[in-house]
Amino acid sequence: MAQQLRGNDLRQLGFPEGRAIGLALAQLQRKHLKKLSHTDQLTLLQRVLQTPTEFSTDLDWSHVAAALLPPPSRHIALTERKEYALYGAEHIEQGAIHQMETAMKLPVTVAGALMPDAHHGYGLPIGGVLATDNAVIPYAVGVDIGCRMALSVLPLPPQFLGQRVQELRKLLLEHTRFGNRDGFQHGRKMDHAVLERNEFQDIGFLRNKQATAAAQIGTSGGGNHFVEFGIVEITEPQNELGLPLGQYVGLLSHSGSRGLGASVANHYTQLAMENCQLPAEAKHLAWLSLETELGQEYWRAMNLAGDYASACHFQIHHRIAKALGEKPLAKVENHHNFAWKERMADGREVIVHRKGATPAGKGVLGMIPGSMTAPGFIVRGRGVAESLASASHGAGRRMSRTRAKQELGEAEVRRYLAQHGVELIGGGLDEAPMAYKDIHAVMQSQQELVDVLGTFTPRIVRMEGAST
Repeated sequence: MAQQLRGNDLRQLGFPEGRAIGLALAQLQRKHLKKLSHTDQLTLLQRVLQTPTEFSTDLDWSHVAAALLPPPSRHIALTERKEYALYGAEHIEQGAIHQMETAMKLPVTVAGALMPDAHHGYGLPIGGVLATDNAVIPYAVGVDIGCRMALSVLPLPPQFLGQRVQELRKLLLEHTRFGNRDGFQHGRKMDHAVLERNEFQDIGFLRNKQATAAAQIGTSGGGNHFVEFGIVEITEPQNELGLPLGQYVGLLSHSGSRGLGASVANHYTQLAMENCQLPAEAKHLAWLSLETELGQEYWRAMNLAGDYASACHFQIHHRIAKALGEKPLAKVENHHNFAWKERMADGREVIVHRKGATPAGKGVLGMIPGSMTAPGFIVRGRGVAESLASASHGAGRRMSRTRAKQELGEAEVRRYLAQHGVELIGGGLDEAPMAYKDIHAVMQSQQELVDVLGTFTPRIVRMEGAST
């Protein structure tokens, strides 16, 4: 095994101060590169330093090459804005529309749609759907990669919730964890095959992320993420869930890929911005071509994060169903903050980014939540081409987090929750139900996109901010 190189060794080769040195040293820790002799490692680094363009798409060295290359002398120019479908324009703030208009000017953009719950985000607005030509945009996927809704319909009558409030409250406290500081103690963690995936070893950036992923498996994030009990009402007799009309107890969770997804999003967005320099208003829409090894690397990391998010939900529902001694009658799970390879109506393959938008292909089931005091909707997609087979992912924010904290009071919110019969564990003013749009108006704006099979009404809600 070669003697370990240090920063001074790279400086002597001529490496500039900055990110390139750290990235190169980290890369040399990969198993197949550690086997090289000291001389061969130095020779390889010298080649990367002298001809970084030759390594700009190399799976091992593209990150280092990007850090060594000077920024392009000019930006990639935007093109004429392409048309896109807009649903519920009266519910959407101007900032989100402006962001969508900018996204429709990218040279790689093919088509787009904006959902009625849309609001301002980084790069693509939340609620934005964007189809591109063989390119993936990390910030059009989003930071919380693979964030999803998961619903279990349990064989319990609705009155069970009213009769067992304290028991169910205790159950949520015991079997869920939120945020970055509150995980399951050793011995209570559950294992999952996703933690053994090859990507954790194949992709150098992910090698030190496996431990964090293992520590956070089965937990939920902060912000608007939740696990809640509520009442499911099936209203459509012809439903793919195989459930008779009527009411049931439901368990609904909303969370994503935790620290793993956030790290992937931020890392590859930075690399995309280094390799794809756009005008200031579009800089967060920098893309990675899927013809490059860097683009393929992000694609693998994104899919890993999405599968990890699904594993977290599986564990949450498994823990709680086991504690209740019940087996779900049916499940619905769908995700957003992701990119899919799909074919448009004309047969063209595109990369469809859904940032805060629900897949609504023909016959595809999904769950669109409202707020703590408003119902969510179990839906079946209609596969409308103009919407890129998408629908909203919720009600959408009416107030920013800052504004909600400034304008709402805790006593006011507690009274409002009590009036609606909702028991809240944790949560903050920024997640108060008054901070969200009217879900009924949002659903009205997209009635051509989905069919409603039933509803979910929250009753006992847990969010970040309450410990065991």
